[in-house]
Amino acid sequence: MLAQQLGMWITRAPELEEDVALGNIGLDLIGHARSLLHYAGTATGRSEDDLAYWRDEPEFRNAWLFEQPNGDFAHTIARQLVASLYLYELYGALETSTDATIAAIAAKSVKEVDYHRDHAVQWVLRLAGGTDESRRRMIVAVTDTWPYVDELFDDDALVERLAADGVAVLPSTLRPAFEAAVDAVFAEAQLERPTGRTAFTASGGGREGRHTEHLGPLLAEMQVLARQHPGASW
Repeated sequence: MLAQQLGMWITRAPELEEDVALGNIGLDLIGHARSLLHYAGTATGRSEDDLAYWRDEPEFRNAWLFEQPNGDFAHTIARQLVASLYLYELYGALETSTDATIAAIAAKSVKEVDYHRDHAVQWVLRLAGGTDESRRRMIVAVTDTWPYVDELFDDDALVERLAADGVAVLPSTLRPAFEAAVDAVFAEAQLERPTGRTAFTASGGGREGRHTEHLGPLLAEMQVLARQHPGASW
């Protein structure tokens, strides 16, 4: 989902270098998704394409953060900051998974996410320390993005069972390191971490197939070619 969003910035980013940078980050994320979807599909005899293009909205299990619109460039950067800091901690922890395939995917992915993290941090500092307008937009973007953070660190029954077997990691255990990293960035950027607002409720979120209004149009654009030409290759 995040790769699809980032691809929309190509030819639209504020600098030519950002067309390339965001495109490359999106390609990295596609690589991570392909590895994980391929592995997931082996359980049911489905391919990565089956899982990407032939599942409907309620069957997707991504967190709400990743389906939020790009907004302006500051909103994309705020989303990238949260996503990359979270994924860096997640993949770092999964390097020690008892599942050898997951551990191998995580070991490769964390090296790429380290670059994504640095890219987002540098842009937060640049926007927050730039003009009055860029700083205003960065503050608004952080405020609008923060309600989607809580869902990333929610522990459910499935992940608790997998974590007990050493296959997965409890998301809640990643939050202290995530918040320490965020606080370090915000301190340098002279930003305040928002408090008191969350989009996540006890009724569950994207990981239970309950999505925001943004996922449907995003999937329609992502899946249209495969569904109009089933079985085609290119």
